[in-house]
Amino acid sequence: METVACNLCGSTRCTPLYQTPDRRGYQPGVFTVVECTQCGLGFVNPRPPFEAMGKYYPKEYYDEEFAQNRAYHLRRYARQARYLRPVEHKPGPKSLLDVGCANGDFPRFMMARGWQVEGVEISDSSQPISDFRVYHQQLPDLPVSRPVYDAVTAWAVLEHVHDPMAHFRKISEVIRAGGLFVFHVPNFDSLASRFLFLEDIPRHLYFFSEKTVRSYLGKTRFSLDAAYAGREIFPLPSYNWLPFYVKTKIRRQSFTFADLPMARAEFLKLHALQRGLFSTLRYALAHPLTALDRALLPFLTWVQILRRTYGTSTYVATKLE
Repeated sequence: METVACNLCGSTRCTPLYQTPDRRGYQPGVFTVVECTQCGLGFVNPRPPFEAMGKYYPKEYYDEEFAQNRAYHLRRYARQARYLRPVEHKPGPKSLLDVGCANGDFPRFMMARGWQVEGVEISDSSQPISDFRVYHQQLPDLPVSRPVYDAVTAWAVLEHVHDPMAHFRKISEVIRAGGLFVFHVPNFDSLASRFLFLEDIPRHLYFFSEKTVRSYLGKTRFSLDAAYAGREIFPLPSYNWLPFYVKTKIRRQSFTFADLPMARAEFLKLHALQRGLFSTLRYALAHPLTALDRALLPFLTWVQILRRTYGTSTYVATKLE
């Protein structure tokens, strides 16, 4: 494990927020999430060093991440493409660099729309790509040192990297003036990210708010055009918000990882139950507060989207001259 200073402002002063294990259970250990007292950036500290991260990304991780059906992903790609319309509508060919391109599906989606595409992917578990160029190295080490791209995208990537500032700087270096940088990250101003243990730690190492995103962009010659807190790219609903409020607001006690109620899947496995109406009713009777939590979650989600406190956010930034 390594202890680090704040990646955004360099301060070594931070406040511990909570501790959590790896919820996926890939590796033992407890991790601490802290908040920089100077700029408000959230991050895991101490954290596994880069060379040790492979054990937190086994093949099962990628199998789980891409388990959704193809129709779901195609709808997501169409929503992602909408953020690139300001550049897409300009005359002439357009070039895109997709950071964390995985199996290459989103760049192919954009290629079908007439874009020239390239990708960055460091995972050994991703599928081989031969129909467009992919850099198999960390983005800051990319062998490109001049502005050649009209747009750069990073969908749920920056929270995973060990040095976000180096990524912002490299993107600023390779994107043309007037080009778009579009990225999607968890929202540290949300209940889900900040209090409810829903971040994928320790794969998620950094947690961004609109304030800290503005600071990163300002330091790397970008202007923030828009910020959208919502679930249209990758959802992160505030599961267990009601137990959290009961524990912290009514009982006036801290809410820890041990306070999380048993998930429905765990309950079914424990009692050897099959999915269905009977098992749902039994789970609701055993965990009434959780059942009410889920019933009211759609309303809470609507309120969070309006207040820009939903669990994830998409940012659109323009490279300055």
